[in-house]
Amino acid sequence: MIENNEVAVSKKESFGEILVQFIKFGIVGVSNTIVSGVIYFVFNQVLFPGVWLLASVISWLLSVLWAFMLQNVFVFKEDKTEEHRIWWKTLMKTYTAYAFTGLFLNNVLLFFWVNIIDLAQYCGPVISFFDRINVGFLGDPITFSSNMGWVLNMIVSIPLNFVINKFWAYRQKKQ
Repeated sequence: MIENNEVAVSKKESFGEILVQFIKFGIVGVSNTIVSGVIYFVFNQVLFPGVWLLASVISWLLSVLWAFMLQNVFVFKEDKTEEHRIWWKTLMKTYTAYAFTGLFLNNVLLFFWVNIIDLAQYCGPVISFFDRINVGFLGDPITFSSNMGWVLNMIVSIPLNFVINKFWAYRQKKQ
């Protein structure tokens, strides 16, 4: 029986707190993209010129590690009132989340945008507009579907990755 009319209250986050956390997640994502690009460039251009697959794998592995470290401290801070997270389990879950959204889902969706939908066939005026203002990556009908597909993938995968990380990878169990 609960004494003195005490009520057990679970910690509920407000929309504002979740929004701030999502913005922080986005900031980490921007830094993660920069880290990934720099590592890819160094490996592909300097250390092992032309070995792009090695550069891609190493940049992905190190950038997810970078994201894990920043998210653990800056975005999904450990709640001291909850059970302590085991760092290596959280790291493996982070790699799994990024593998699902970044490697699997993005490629499945890209195949859909390019080979099934072929976005370019519906976007002639948009492509012409981007061509006129010299935005080559969106003004080229041949690569429009894959480039716009990449943009659409970010709209899908970033919020999904946030949810997976927040509620699975960095989740803490109640004590």
